[in-house]
Amino acid sequence: MKVLLINGSPRSNGNTRLALEEVATTLQAEGIETEIINIGKQAVQGCIACGWCGREGRCTFRDDLYHQVMRVIKDDIDGLVVGSPVYYGGPNGSLCALLDRVFYSLGPDLQFKPGASVVVCRRGGASAAFDRLNKYFAILNMPLVTSQYWNMVYGQTPGQAAQDEEGMQTMRTLGRNMAWMIKKLNTREDGHPTHEPLARTNFIR
Repeated sequence: MKVLLINGSPRSNGNTRLALEEVATTLQAEGIETEIINIGKQAVQGCIACGWCGREGRCTFRDDLYHQVMRVIKDDIDGLVVGSPVYYGGPNGSLCALLDRVFYSLGPDLQFKPGASVVVCRRGGASAAFDRLNKYFAILNMPLVTSQYWNMVYGQTPGQAAQDEEGMQTMRTLGRNMAWMIKKLNTREDGHPTHEPLARTNFIR
């Protein structure tokens, strides 16, 4: 069993990484393998709605970051955690550019696998960023993993997140809840619900 954690901060060892490591350490203690991927500081290409992924099963752009994430997901993960700092009440734009492509092109590989988002902020905007990230999971039949509080941690300068005792406890609770859900669902053996053919209703015909 394995969980992929995506660090959506350009700071590979900042507060978002600290929060994700707290989740990862807890998952490992529960017998779940983890891998953290950092988006880094390079520009991230957004989706251009070309439809290539619908035909080929992968994004048309061949950047290393997308392919690194794709390879781990295709290797059959059991859960996904996405973390981001808060910028103007929302997640990092580079992270959203990546997630737009990942979720649109790799939806069949992510369905029914537990997902969770984690946000880190100095003071405000955390709940709005948290809500934005959760929408990725909610559109793909992915069970949303919750915690004892919304999955947010406070901290500005590197290392400050470790001082947020409640926030870090929330991360540990999130890790335990995700491990519990993965083991209970056991989607690799038990499969998942069968659904009706997708019906799309366009409001302008």
